[in-house]
Amino acid sequence: MNNKSKVSGAILYVSLLTFILFVVYILYINQEVFYTAHDRSEFIFGAPFFHTLMSKPFGFMQYVGAWLTQLFVEPVLGSVVLGIIWTLIFYVGTKAFRLQSVASALMLLPVACLLTSVVDLGYWIYISTIRGYWFSQSVGYLIMLLLLWAARCTSRKWHLAWYLFGVCLYPVLGWFALLFVLCLALTEKPTWRELLGLVLLIFTASIWHTQFYSNLKADDVVLAGFPRFETPSDSSPHLSIPFWVLGAVSILVPVCGRYLAKASVPIVCAVAGIVFTWSLMFQDKNYVDEMRMVRYAEDDNWKEVLAIAEDNKKPTSTMIFLKNIALMNEGGLFERSFKLRNDAVSINNPDTLHVTLLDIASPLVYYNYGMINEAIRLNFENAIQAGFSPFYLKMLSRCALACGDEKLVERYTTILHHSPFYGNWQPAPVTAKIKELQKCYPDEITGVENSDSYIVNGISLWYDSNSKVASEQALFYAMIRCDSRRFWPALRNYVKLHLDEQFPLHAMEAYILYIDKAPEEKRMMLPVEQSVYERYKRFWATLEGKAKPGMTIEKVGEEMREEFGDTYWWYNIFGRKPIYVSAVVGHEVAS
Repeated sequence: MNNKSKVSGAILYVSLLTFILFVVYILYINQEVFYTAHDRSEFIFGAPFFHTLMSKPFGFMQYVGAWLTQLFVEPVLGSVVLGIIWTLIFYVGTKAFRLQSVASALMLLPVACLLTSVVDLGYWIYISTIRGYWFSQSVGYLIMLLLLWAARCTSRKWHLAWYLFGVCLYPVLGWFALLFVLCLALTEKPTWRELLGLVLLIFTASIWHTQFYSNLKADDVVLAGFPRFETPSDSSPHLSIPFWVLGAVSILVPVCGRYLAKASVPIVCAVAGIVFTWSLMFQDKNYVDEMRMVRYAEDDNWKEVLAIAEDNKKPTSTMIFLKNIALMNEGGLFERSFKLRNDAVSINNPDTLHVTLLDIASPLVYYNYGMINEAIRLNFENAIQAGFSPFYLKMLSRCALACGDEKLVERYTTILHHSPFYGNWQPAPVTAKIKELQKCYPDEITGVENSDSYIVNGISLWYDSNSKVASEQALFYAMIRCDSRRFWPALRNYVKLHLDEQFPLHAMEAYILYIDKAPEEKRMMLPVEQSVYERYKRFWATLEGKAKPGMTIEKVGEEMREEFGDTYWWYNIFGRKPIYVSAVVGHEVAS
């Protein structure tokens, strides 16, 4: 019997250690996600923000969670605090449910649910309106377990008072108050009098709470604080799975816990928790690379932005815009941009969610192109929905500084200075390039939809500018647009303003292509390198050789990418459908 106990104890400790190492690993690989969680989470010091949250059930937990989310400015610090909360949940849970020996491993399952809930959001991180999400559920569940432990340590005659207390705590704990009442009822098997009193109490409380929170829908009152991810156009019900499982496990443990004191339970629980978290965790390299690029771009660390771009072989549109802004600041736009790819892949959204550059980094992009009023408008539009998080407050401060409005700068920085981590933060000085572009852009709010195509179309019209920076951008985005009617005036203006400079590679490639396929009546003759021209002829010869019946444009493009993917010609034909190509992407090449 003694040896059997030792074996059971060893299995328990090994299972716990394995699960702990798994949790540490998951927290480690999601450090950039946690930093973005802080950067896109709202916490405003002062009474208005507090009273807004307190006007709805579970609001206090959201307020606490929003404050704790600030700790993710140092992701390791926030991760440690989350780990401490989950450790307390494990310990308090074993006491509250009176789990002995190997049965204590059952508390790994609630921890796995809470871990999953902070690593499965995906692109909802940019548009979620749930305040304090990252900590509120863990803190609420811990308080529920503490109440359950305290209630079970008191005499049976006090249980009805605990039921009443749990119902009264509903405005604070939301759905965890209901979970507390259910768990207490299941663990202590109430008498028929207690059960009748409990039913009457819940019925009375539901009527009272519905009237008190008349601004909420009935289902929002019953499960107040239960995370649901829905917008008028998007829905991700699978993100609520960890919380349904959390509630189910909490109800089943007091019912089945006493029957699960078997040596295999720790192994089953650890494996189940690991598989559950790993299968639901959002895993995508571009998702993390976008976050890293935005973070470095916020700090004007363009070298690191380019380092990420060089490492990534399938960039999204957000990454491409940030990469091109980095090349504008560091130099080499016409030498490196197409070598680092300008054909974007789609964002990996496993459900109906539709997130674009507009949600991820549009204020940052518009700001760096000198479109300050557009950046301000986008900041406000996004912040009104998702909250005035540090990202938007910092961008508003930079925009105010670019407009020369010192009072607005002080207003936004004062809000940030209330955070313990932004006490000395000040916006970086406006760069010379932004000032130059600001003068070239007719900075007015257009009222049109802002998207990647809007930026491309807008900047490609700057070909009349006397600014060297603006002329470079106008030529580049005329090339990106694959529009010969804008390319020629943009090239003419660029050459006029860069007479003493070498004809850059990608501009030369575009010039060779357009003078061959879309020449002007009044030709503009420029010298080109013989090697570049010879490569252009090889490109078309290769294309003609591969364009056979049954071959799709996509397949031809992929076969030619290795040899010609670093050229403007490849982008023009395969990366973005040009105006003079009649073949349709996805269709077979005509014979």
